[in-house]
Amino acid sequence: MTTQPGPSTPRLLLVGLLTSVLAVAFESVAVATAMPRAGQELGRINLYAWVFTMFVLGMVIATAISGRVVDRIGPVGPLLAGQALFIVGLLAAGSAWSMPALIVARFGQGVGGGTFNLAFMVVVARAYPPLGRARIMTWVSVCWTFPAFVGPFVAGWITDRLSWHWVFWSVVPVMVAAMAIVAPALRRMRLDDVPADASPSETGVEEPPPVPVWAALLTGVGVAGVQYAGTVRGAEGVAVGVAAAVALVAGVPRLMPAGFLTLGRGLVAVVWARLLFAGGFFASEAFLPLMLVEQRRMSLTRAGLALTVGAVGWMTGSWLQSRTWLAWRRDLMVTLGVCHLAVGLALVTVFARFPGLPLVVPALGWILAGLGMGLATASSALAVMTLSPVRSLGRNSSSLQVGDGLGTSLLGGLAGVVFAVLHPRAPAPHTFGAVFGVGLVAALLGVLASRRIGRVAHESADAEVPEPAPLREAPARPKA
Repeated sequence: MTTQPGPSTPRLLLVGLLTSVLAVAFESVAVATAMPRAGQELGRINLYAWVFTMFVLGMVIATAISGRVVDRIGPVGPLLAGQALFIVGLLAAGSAWSMPALIVARFGQGVGGGTFNLAFMVVVARAYPPLGRARIMTWVSVCWTFPAFVGPFVAGWITDRLSWHWVFWSVVPVMVAAMAIVAPALRRMRLDDVPADASPSETGVEEPPPVPVWAALLTGVGVAGVQYAGTVRGAEGVAVGVAAAVALVAGVPRLMPAGFLTLGRGLVAVVWARLLFAGGFFASEAFLPLMLVEQRRMSLTRAGLALTVGAVGWMTGSWLQSRTWLAWRRDLMVTLGVCHLAVGLALVTVFARFPGLPLVVPALGWILAGLGMGLATASSALAVMTLSPVRSLGRNSSSLQVGDGLGTSLLGGLAGVVFAVLHPRAPAPHTFGAVFGVGLVAALLGVLASRRIGRVAHESADAEVPEPAPLREAPARPKA
């Protein structure tokens, strides 16, 4: 006999999911705070950057492969497996006795985090009605940005009073509690009973082939190669960069919707827009505190507050996109968000070039940039949910998240190369102006990509569309 979900099940599931997101977000912020101490104790400081690179590499590979798995068996198993792998990675990282051991543990964390993030998006798409998804994305943004306010202070206190090991171990009980809430709720909701989509002959759209595992692995290696090439000068850096580019050209198109290389419309345009605006924002964010320290002689604490300002803007944008009185089409919200990002980065670029301007200029610019990210990030995810057939949700969500990671890695690497080349030779205003110019150009290209998405109705416009018939006989699942 199948247990039917009660009315509180979707709420319990959401609590467990958001607790997991909060734990992953806190750990991401806390690691950056604790790593200098870990580097001092473990040695091999030349491997420092790989602690972060291998986490990204694990996420990219897992995101691509788990999209294939989710479409085949449903999101429940991959989501729980992702949580479990992340917990194992936390335990291993906290117990690391050397820098290579920590790097391996971080790769495992990335695999767990990527698997969880992908399955999370599919669970939200299947378990909650269209109008509820926008509000959930707001809470996701809150969970990702809140640690920016308290994470560094909490992680610093834990590192000073206990040790950097406890920065990893302290997250384990939170993740275990989240799993204890999520697992029974997922079982009751039967989200693996996937409805059947219309056949290709009825829709005129051919179902995309599954993602090849080799393409996911090759893309991950390409991402790591790009980041490594940005840290090495001379012939070695050029050779690694060329090899990484070849790997990406061979692997990335197989992970994306058809028409990716020809800049197609619809889903392809959503992925391109996300790749460009996310990459432009995070490439700029990495250099914002450094610019304020070098050009305005700010303390690290004061310079870091600029990132908090951006987090406030991000939460505001994410809140706005969920309001029913702002029921604009999702493609327009993506364009609006990327336009805000472009204006914000333009203000920051002007300040970088003319550092004598009042500090209100970069502050306003970064608020607008964060506001744009809140609008565009949530709306691009919701657009993919709307445009995707149910049985391709995993693959298409994977494409979006892989695009996000690629944009962040590639544009961040390009900004790093620009900085490395100009910083020793050019005045600081020229150097930082060029660095933020990279993010600005990416945002402007993101605006153009967003205009190719086409009409994507707001959730309120299709809330009453009936669900397709079930794939196999199973008790009907009430709508959340």
